Amino acid sequence: MNDISAALVKELRDETNVGMMECKRALQEAGGDKGRAIQILRERGLAVAAKKAARAAKSGVIAAAVSDDGRVGAMIELNCETDFVARNEVFRAFVAGLLARARQTEGDLTAAAQADVHAMIQKTGENIVLRRHLRWTTGPDGRLAAYVHLGDKLGVLAEIGLDAEGIPNEDAFRETARDLTLHLAACRPPYLDRAAVPAEVLAAERDVYAKQVSNKPPAIVEKIVQGKIEKYYTGVCLLEQPFVRDDTISVGRWLEAKSAEIGRRLSVRRYMIWQLGE
Repeated sequence: MNDISAALVKELRDETNVGMMECKRALQEAGGDKGRAIQILRERGLAVAAKKAARAAKSGVIAAAVSDDGRVGAMIELNCETDFVARNEVFRAFVAGLLARARQTEGDLTAAAQADVHAMIQKTGENIVLRRHLRWTTGPDGRLAAYVHLGDKLGVLAEIGLDAEGIPNEDAFRETARDLTLHLAACRPPYLDRAAVPAEVLAAERDVYAKQVSNKPPAIVEKIVQGKIEKYYTGVCLLEQPFVRDDTISVGRWLEAKSAEIGRRLSVRRYMIWQLGE
């Protein structure tokens, strides 16, 4: 039998909320492969799919903003060693300046800001790393929106498409953009719609569901599996998720209603969700 370390068992326990002995047995069956062990636990109907947000270990800040016209947006993650520095006014001012620079820099911001980051290391006495940065632009038939949540630990950047230039109802659009990014931050959908779900991911889900009911007749199995797949879509696809402010409608239906109110057909072209340390 494979020698499974207690640390690996605890790691699997933390990710799945399954008992220690079940985790150990799954790891032994999987030959120590944690990913395969999670699959085994799911097939047995034991694993909890949700990850714990608290596992991000690094300190620092995520910052995001868009230009006044909504055409240029940026998001950065700047890491430091302690929350004490992350809350420091000097550090926060540096983040704000770096974010403004990110909106203006088309190339590698890490290289461009290297000297300034090194200067902050000298000021704070901590190691500071610009871990990642993102800059998006959009044309006149689109707008960008940004949102930062959880004490600057979670950031969202999204691009909203319009079916024509100009927005008849700017106030309603700003409210919609804010609510969309809030939903993205709260629900964190990995895919925009069904078409975006990779075939191999869908196949793996089907396999898990089929094994969970393998003792039933084939026709019944297929019906149950399809029902579970439909439910899976509502959990992972943005446009099919229940809208966070009104769970009686999907995000897709909510966008349709807001399109009529704003006077432009809205679409979500892309989005990025970052959590500190992930």
